[in-house]
Amino acid sequence: MRSVHAVPDFHAVPTVWEPRAYPGHLCHLHDVRAHLSRDLGGFDTDLVDTIGLCASELFANCVKYTDSRHPGGEVTRFLNWEDDRIRLGFTDHGGSGGLPEIPDERTDDEWAWAEGQRGLLMVEALSTAWGYLPTAPWADLGTHVWAEFQVPPGTPVPRHLAAYVFTELHTGGRGAPRPRVRGGRTVHKLDDMSDLARPKRGGLR
Repeated sequence: MRSVHAVPDFHAVPTVWEPRAYPGHLCHLHDVRAHLSRDLGGFDTDLVDTIGLCASELFANCVKYTDSRHPGGEVTRFLNWEDDRIRLGFTDHGGSGGLPEIPDERTDDEWAWAEGQRGLLMVEALSTAWGYLPTAPWADLGTHVWAEFQVPPGTPVPRHLAAYVFTELHTGGRGAPRPRVRGGRTVHKLDDMSDLARPKRGGLR
């Protein structure tokens, strides 16, 4: 059983989980939720459930409205924990034709479309912040959408997490070999896109 302790004033060593890539089909929603629960084992269960709900919406958004839904398309999940926050993000394959914005004015058809996206508005309500980053600003080749969640003071958190946590990179029968680590717990760290992402408090696409 994983040991836990109350969250300190800050998480001294940021933890980054290896990205997970999923085929762009809604049948993999179960995998997204299950893997997230496994990766966040040891955190407060209510927090994990909240992040899981938002993960489902963000993943479904990538599948429904981008080229990730086409044969060979994928959605990549990113996850990191630093200080008192957990950041979750998904990157799609582009082709949505726009960025995650909610216009100030809508036609009747646009309001009908927005009603179908009410689940995504839940992400805004449950997260402390969210934002997006085009993966290639010169073309519609993908968008990374992230949401942050506060780790409440005094709630359980896992102990002794490495700075980089390896996962199975690909799912759906496309597994890649896991890298070998010798001694030590700190290995090369992913470049963090968070500093480039633009915080937003208005809706999602």
